[in-house]
Amino acid sequence: MEIRIAGTVNDSIVDGPGIRFTIFVQGCPHNCKGCHNPQTHDFEGGTVTTTEALLEKIKGNPLLDGVTFSGGEPFCQAEALSVLGKEIKKLGLDIITYTGYTFEKLYEERRQNHWGELLEVTDFLIDGPFILEQKDWEIKFRGSSNQRYINCQESLKNGKAIETEP
Repeated sequence: MEIRIAGTVNDSIVDGPGIRFTIFVQGCPHNCKGCHNPQTHDFEGGTVTTTEALLEKIKGNPLLDGVTFSGGEPFCQAEALSVLGKEIKKLGLDIITYTGYTFEKLYEERRQNHWGELLEVTDFLIDGPFILEQKDWEIKFRGSSNQRYINCQESLKNGKAIETEP
């Protein structure tokens, strides 16, 4: 399946715990002031690849602890990422998904745009827009203090955001 990406990092240690393969999807509607990845906002930018090609890259790194979907806005390409996510789970790797949406918004609209399918393969969700005025260098794997590190599977079972520590 095709997916538009800004790029990948084969062995990131800043996009979640352990060694991670990070996929930066292309396209974001949020346009957060002070965004760390403004080059990912244009929906026509980046390059088109396939979920199969990304999966082969992931399989090629035996040191990975997990995969991170970042962006851009992963939920704008939820179908492709959920397809890829199902294959990643078969490899025994965890998935972290960053989003500018809140868990509550995604949960409420989970039956639309394949959002629920992406939530189902996500182990941990880092939610909320980046807010420059709340930028915080002390919190792990988040840019601003409003963003939450959420146990996605527990949250889906409970119908509400269950925060945890990385």
